[in-house]
Amino acid sequence: MIFSFLIQMIVLVAVLALVGPILGWAIARVMDRPLGGDSLVSKIESGLLRLCGVDPTQEMDWKRYSIAVVQLTAVGIVVLALIQMVQGWLPLNPQGFDNVPFHLALNTAISFVTNTNWQSYGGESTLSYFTQAIGLTPQNFISAAAGIAVLMAFVRGIRSQSSASLGNFWVDTMRAIVWILLPLSIVLSIFLAGNGVVQTLSRGPHGIAVGPAASQVAIKQLGTNGGGFFNANSAHPFENPNATTGLIELAAILLIPAALCFSYGHWVKRKDHGRGLFIVMTVFLVVGMGICYSSERITPSAPGQRSLVVGGNMEGKEMRFGIPQSVIWATATTAASNGSVNAMHDSFRPMGGFVTMAIMALGEVIFGGVGSGLYRMILFAMLTVFVGGLMIGKTPEYLGKKIEANETRWVIIGLIMPSLAVLGGLSIALVIPGISTLLTNPGAHGLSEVLYAVLSAANNNGSAFAGLNANTPGMNTLLGVLMLVGRLAVMLPVLAIAGGLSVKSPGPDTDSAEITRSLLFYVLLGSIIVIVGALTFFPVFVLGPIADALRH
Repeated sequence: MIFSFLIQMIVLVAVLALVGPILGWAIARVMDRPLGGDSLVSKIESGLLRLCGVDPTQEMDWKRYSIAVVQLTAVGIVVLALIQMVQGWLPLNPQGFDNVPFHLALNTAISFVTNTNWQSYGGESTLSYFTQAIGLTPQNFISAAAGIAVLMAFVRGIRSQSSASLGNFWVDTMRAIVWILLPLSIVLSIFLAGNGVVQTLSRGPHGIAVGPAASQVAIKQLGTNGGGFFNANSAHPFENPNATTGLIELAAILLIPAALCFSYGHWVKRKDHGRGLFIVMTVFLVVGMGICYSSERITPSAPGQRSLVVGGNMEGKEMRFGIPQSVIWATATTAASNGSVNAMHDSFRPMGGFVTMAIMALGEVIFGGVGSGLYRMILFAMLTVFVGGLMIGKTPEYLGKKIEANETRWVIIGLIMPSLAVLGGLSIALVIPGISTLLTNPGAHGLSEVLYAVLSAANNNGSAFAGLNANTPGMNTLLGVLMLVGRLAVMLPVLAIAGGLSVKSPGPDTDSAEITRSLLFYVLLGSIIVIVGALTFFPVFVLGPIADALRH
């Protein structure tokens, strides 16, 4: 079993290391290419921009860029919520599903618009084909593209030559969809449909739930969305039939976030820095997988008794995946803010579950969501430069731009707001009347179930421990608010930092600027990420998963 785990982990990392630089180079080129052209994709891009009434030549400063982000978020939430609330009267509803209640519709709309894809419902028993295909799937593209767009604005702020322009949000978003997400999704959906993932608009025979799943699965993985067409998500054989599709979908989850590290190196003309960020993320991912696997390979037994079961903890895991791929998937999906699951995390041993929570607590920086993971990592890199600059008594600089008081304040806000949302949300959740009736376990494990939910929501992950019934008006509202805070309270500070950096002239390399070229910088970066996560959440981890582990 350990051989299977090592082989699958090595193959996954090798794919990211080999394909990531190639895809990263391609992404860097298409996101920086001039508008127009005679190619079919260029004509589609230009036509869609005209259809949306966008003037592609209009430049935006950080405030106008931020307004556009908020506008897209607000419109997306309203439209998607309305689709759900009237789905019973819309076509492509062969099962005859009723309209979705307001609190669930609002939660789901916020979830998919913010790239979280938290699901308080069973997809095959709640949402019609119309809602899934016309409502949810487009948001999988748009929310992922918005993350790439904000990353591009951040990049332009860093490399700008004293210009307030950060580009055009609508152009960046459309470009990410047309040139990156859509082509990759078409290829992956064809592969998945050819390997057993269902893709149909017909009603299944004998009441068997089917639907247009392959097309949604492709973008849910590539866009680090994670919302399952079926309630069992990627554990369902119609979404993920075998270990081969499992490994391909795993690679798809991490591929674009990994490639963007190399794209970033091209954009800022520091390929070594892009590689360094990729290596830091990969080290965290591999360590997390190792700890989680070490926990899950222990066979559970009652205190003082020998277990009659051999082969590790198979509770809540699919036989076709086993412990190795279940562990790798659980670690990768929480690292990439993807949210899809192929095993029930609530059935993991306490330390295995702790790893998934700890990865989210680090702030969506171990690859993270498409675009959003990298710009959060850059915030940590700026904080590291600030600390390193203080150590040598120099004004902190990041890639030639001075990091001064204004940028430092926004960095702290961007890093601390998701943590405040988690701890504040946990406090509110624990005092909701009847919260104990929503849990399947008492004590420390019950606290872990609630903690996992708020961590997942505030860090735009979307996976669940599966031991908490969150489909209540109170929990749906609370988690919806946390998802909005986790998304916008990082995006907007990132854009503010980009606006501040864009008007600064880049300076010559100095001793402070050279910090980012050393191995010590990346060691310090990793240490700061751990310290921030550990100091913020250590007390609640002690009361939850660590206390649960000590009881076993």
